[in-house]
Amino acid sequence: MFKNKIIAITGGTGSFGKACIPKILKKDPKEIRVFSRDEMKQWEMVSLYKKNNRVNFFIGDVRDINSLNNVFSGVDYVIHAAATKIVPTAEYNPEECLKTNVLGAINVIQSAKLNNVKKLVALSTDKASNPINLYGASKLCSDKLIIASNFTNNKNRTSFSVVRYGNVISSRGSVIPFFKNQSKSGTMTITHPDMTRFMINLDQAVDCVFYAFKESLGGEIFVSKIPSMKVLDIAKTISSKAKIKYIGIRPGEKIHEQMIGLEDAPYTYEYKKYFKILPAIYDIYKNKRYVKNGIKVKNNFVYSSNKNKKWMTIKELRNWITKNS
Repeated sequence: MFKNKIIAITGGTGSFGKACIPKILKKDPKEIRVFSRDEMKQWEMVSLYKKNNRVNFFIGDVRDINSLNNVFSGVDYVIHAAATKIVPTAEYNPEECLKTNVLGAINVIQSAKLNNVKKLVALSTDKASNPINLYGASKLCSDKLIIASNFTNNKNRTSFSVVRYGNVISSRGSVIPFFKNQSKSGTMTITHPDMTRFMINLDQAVDCVFYAFKESLGGEIFVSKIPSMKVLDIAKTISSKAKIKYIGIRPGEKIHEQMIGLEDAPYTYEYKKYFKILPAIYDIYKNKRYVKNGIKVKNNFVYSSNKNKKWMTIKELRNWITKNS
């Protein structure tokens, strides 16, 4: 699919972009355009690809549609990964969060349409399902914008879809690096003893995006089937000797995360490795082309981290960390 094509990645200097670019290069693209506003991260990444003329870097912000138009000109596929992602940052800087996650999404959509992009896949989060914090609410809004853009003012038929997944193992800002740093002091802090999270590694996250590019018709939310883990067990994986201190749930934090809510169930179909949430608008969920070979979930179905069928063990996580350290 990517052979001899031009692919742009917004927020491409983040953890996802670093994992995604080498995999795209193996598919022999014509060019990869890495777009982000962090010049330091770009400077560091440029050194990795200075001998590869197929990877080019662009400084800019999704808040500025002109800089997006400059990058999206002639592009075939877009991965929209740019976002304000840290929950407390969004809570204390709500306007800045909305400018990036909502207004930025609008700009990305408009620019993709204007430049006749074939397909766009946007990254989302489990926090967008039944959100209780601004980050999650802004990503839910972004998801709605992305999905609706398939059916409004889309003369050139750009395909827009969303990939939703949970905590990315060892990604920048995730709990594992946080625990590793805390363990040096002999004490690790956990907000609640029963807290659970979905777990996915970066390779799986990239594969999920590639699957969405391959399978999407436009309007779908793809949810990867991934294991859950208790946050307490994640801490024990990092250090079995460190003392655990419970500090209480922070503002905007859930005990358990959710990727498919009860309200999504009537429009959700199950596949071997994924779920697919179809939009209720325009009765797309009734379209057999969208459903394909999926099995409709029960109307009371909820995909939450505490009621998951798949669980990651301490041994499995420890082996993954050892292998990738």
